[in-house]
Amino acid sequence: MGNLHSVSKALEVVGASPLISDRPSEIFAADAVVLPGVGAFDPAMAQLQERELVPVIEQIIAQGMPFLGICLGLQVLFECSEEGTEPGLGIFAGKVKRFQSEPGLTIPHMGWNQLTLTQSASPLWQHLPPSPWVYFVHSYFVAPEDPSLVAATVCHGRQTVTAAIARNNLFACQFHPEKSGAVGLQLLRNFVALAKD
Repeated sequence: MGNLHSVSKALEVVGASPLISDRPSEIFAADAVVLPGVGAFDPAMAQLQERELVPVIEQIIAQGMPFLGICLGLQVLFECSEEGTEPGLGIFAGKVKRFQSEPGLTIPHMGWNQLTLTQSASPLWQHLPPSPWVYFVHSYFVAPEDPSLVAATVCHGRQTVTAAIARNNLFACQFHPEKSGAVGLQLLRNFVALAKD
């Protein structure tokens, strides 16, 4: 759904050997899985269903394979979205919500913004500055029921929302590391290092 090739190129830059695939056998044989995405929630879930990838994603996460969701790849991990009617993967309890309009607030939230890291010890944040700048393009954000899942937040207008989640082998971010310069490449480098451990 959109940014496969730019994510693949960024992973190559940090030393990975990415393979773009929807074949379960190739996905299960990987050292790690990245689920990127740009676009709308319902078409993304329809693609995952049509390609029979829902049980594959559930299984690789349950098995402990390092997993990174990017943008829409974060949102589909939750139960549902205000953007559509299709159920999400339901890996985590919570829903995807739309930014609330307020005077002077631009929706979508687009451009560079600064993260507040709420899980400072997360391996994803190693060798990053304390409040890194990253690149966002989104109108919707995840609202996990379990606040301990949140690994970073971002402020847009008066709203503070989830920018990243982390738990065990699973990481996912609302921003685009492949568009976030040196910070984004370092984050991807950290993820690749986990895959090689």
